[in-house]
Amino acid sequence: MAQASDPHAASAPGGDANDGPLTTADGQPLGRALRRSQRRAKRRAFLLVLPLLAFILITFVVPIAQMLQRSFYNDGFSANMPQLSAWFAATERGTDPDDAAWAALAADLTATAEARTIGVVGTRINYDMAGTRSLFTSTGRKVRDGIEPPYREALLEIDEKWGNPRLWSVMREASSPVTTNFYLASLDRTRDDDGNITMAPENQQVYVMLFQRTFGLSLLITVATFVLGFPIAHLLATLPMRRANLLMILVLLPFWTSLLVRTTSWIVLLQQQGVVNDLLIWAGIIDANGRLQMIYNRTGTIIAMTHILLPFMILPLYSVMRTINPSYVRAARSLGATSWTAFRRIYFPQTLPGLGAGALLVFILAVGYYITPALVGGSSGQLISNMIAMHMTDTLNWSMAAALAALLLGSVLALYWIYDRLVGIDNLKLG
Repeated sequence: MAQASDPHAASAPGGDANDGPLTTADGQPLGRALRRSQRRAKRRAFLLVLPLLAFILITFVVPIAQMLQRSFYNDGFSANMPQLSAWFAATERGTDPDDAAWAALAADLTATAEARTIGVVGTRINYDMAGTRSLFTSTGRKVRDGIEPPYREALLEIDEKWGNPRLWSVMREASSPVTTNFYLASLDRTRDDDGNITMAPENQQVYVMLFQRTFGLSLLITVATFVLGFPIAHLLATLPMRRANLLMILVLLPFWTSLLVRTTSWIVLLQQQGVVNDLLIWAGIIDANGRLQMIYNRTGTIIAMTHILLPFMILPLYSVMRTINPSYVRAARSLGATSWTAFRRIYFPQTLPGLGAGALLVFILAVGYYITPALVGGSSGQLISNMIAMHMTDTLNWSMAAALAALLLGSVLALYWIYDRLVGIDNLKLG
């Protein structure tokens, strides 16, 4: 037993007069020693997880943050056209370009042509006004050797498009590196010559439709996986262990097969000359001239993604169902409840944590799926993820891709918040 650190300390009623604050063997107060030991344990735990935190920060958080920054920050024009950007900053919107503006434009075009960055400038303007990149590059080749005043007449002689008020309005918007235009375009909106937000031309309104299709198909796939997965999970939870393990292997088998192989297998099965159509003709359900088009459309996307995401619904349901005591349903039946009533009022409510986890998992995965819609979706089965990939790899409009990705991420976070408010994340069970 530790000795008192103060021999003159007052004794407690009924205690030893030598009793006092507890100390360690080396005379340190016990409370301080315990706090020091806890701090050391926390430091050791932090050092153990530090490599993982650094890996996540470097390879996940930082790249995503940099990518999302591109959705509202693009200095392709402002950094390479400083004189014209300064003129825009010094004048109000709607001001007609004067001699100083034309001189600044000519000087910046000459400088960017010599620095070989005029393609960057033209690409930035082309994001907001299609067909303008060639205007900048062709003009840059002509002014590389210099341009003489009057600059307005000289530039209009090179190409009359320089006098287009719409072009000057777009350049004014691009003169600031911080912009919301990419988010507006992601919502099928644009700005007119006066800077007011308006709807984009009807033939350019594609993004809202893709968002609606993405969330609609994701919801449909979530419902389909629930309808197919609930009976399988119930069977897994009620079968004897030997048979349940065999069925579980069949459920997990898709995880051991490449996603690309599973997707291309559906192409073989669903194409017009594929196995499914041949079976339907053999069974007399359709004739040889009425083969069904089940691939390269929305139907193919739904079927393939439902199959791929089905295990993500089954496993959370099974993990909850196996903990439900079957005596609850038997007790309800013994008290006069029908099978449907016992299921509806006793069994099903206890599966809701697994159902919520599975539905949230399947929906979020379906919203961001890319490979399967790209291979089997065709034009009517493409999702917003395919449009993001197109801007990343084909058009190289990374700012637009980042804006679309940010809206998609925000929608998923909003869904997660709504689920937390209505159901509660604490009630979500993944296993």
